[in-house]
Amino acid sequence: MEKEKVVLAYSGGLDTSIIIPWLKENYDNLDIIACCVNVGQEDDMEFVKNKALSSGASKVYIQNVVNEFVEEYVYKGIKANAIYEGKYLLGTAYARPLIAKKLVEVAHKEGAKYIAHGCTGKGNDQVRIETAIASLDPFIKIIAPWRIWDITSREDAIDYAEAKGIDLNGITKKRIYSRDQNILHISHEGGMLENPANEPDFDELLMMTNTVEKAPDKAEYVEIEFNEGIPVKLNGEKLNGEDMLKALNKVGGTHGIGVIDLLENRLVGMKSRGIYETPGGTLLIEAHKYLESFVLEKEAAHFKETISSKYAELVYNAMWFSGLKDAFDAFIDTTQKNVTGTVKLKLYKGTIKFAGMTSKYALYNESISSFSTGDLYDQKDATGFIHLYSLPYKIQALNEMNNNKNGSTEVVYTFKE
Repeated sequence: MEKEKVVLAYSGGLDTSIIIPWLKENYDNLDIIACCVNVGQEDDMEFVKNKALSSGASKVYIQNVVNEFVEEYVYKGIKANAIYEGKYLLGTAYARPLIAKKLVEVAHKEGAKYIAHGCTGKGNDQVRIETAIASLDPFIKIIAPWRIWDITSREDAIDYAEAKGIDLNGITKKRIYSRDQNILHISHEGGMLENPANEPDFDELLMMTNTVEKAPDKAEYVEIEFNEGIPVKLNGEKLNGEDMLKALNKVGGTHGIGVIDLLENRLVGMKSRGIYETPGGTLLIEAHKYLESFVLEKEAAHFKETISSKYAELVYNAMWFSGLKDAFDAFIDTTQKNVTGTVKLKLYKGTIKFAGMTSKYALYNESISSFSTGDLYDQKDATGFIHLYSLPYKIQALNEMNNNKNGSTEVVYTFKE
């Protein structure tokens, strides 16, 4: 009898490496198809492919979607200025719906009824992957080994891998961090980070970014040009999304940009601690915010701040394929029509300083805003404006005066014109 098929989200890391032999032991009626979705992780994909096959997969798909990830997912977040809890630039949260989309496509191509993943039962990613799959094909069934097997820790997983002769590619019980990498970021969790009393050993941890101590002693300038909210040129050179983020990761990483130590509120109800490196993404979102301050009118800018926060929560909380996100994207795209121009940033020892910008859509007018007298603004006009603006507060003060006439304390107000 022909076996049913399961598509496994495969990275070649610790969790997914042990899932293949575990599936073969516990689901002998399933044909395992590994699918590695490359969103910019710096892995040898030929090694990943051979590792999956040697572990027992019957077929391996390597899907290179790096540019799609940047232009269709990351750039939407940049336009939104989406930052979860004021710090996290959502590197993992953007990648999961795209990975799920590719898993579903492979499942349809192979006629697979099942998709398996290596997300832990305590993490956000299980919700993101499975919610995205349900949004795209509600009939696909999920196998989530971390919610089934008796492996309860990364130490147990290492023991299982060693017993099965699986190459752990440098992972040991001493270097037991759980890492997730794509072109936008690297996250580090587990190990000594699980105790908030511990200071991170950044020399050991960081992979994309210099420590501040190792960053150059000389500042560097970068110019990023945007067209309708999308970054299109770096230092005058036109680049697609993948090349843009690679270049910014390099320069930002050199100068120690975009490293955060975040104790975040997870979707699944607990707090967790992670170190995130997002050098290029940090440069993009800071430049984008500067440019918006230049070209967006006041009420749109203030309302968009509310949308930005909600958008970040929505993406973090696994709602990428939702009607609300589509509505937010429509609003955000409208605000981006005039977000066109060039922003210069100065990078030095982990800091980003504003160094100038230009835009043909600028709402800042030097003639109006200058302390010098100009033709477009008559300072005498402010008198009438202030009378009207302060009217509610004058009425409130008069009311208090009347109410205090019979009280023990007399309050006297004097208005000067």
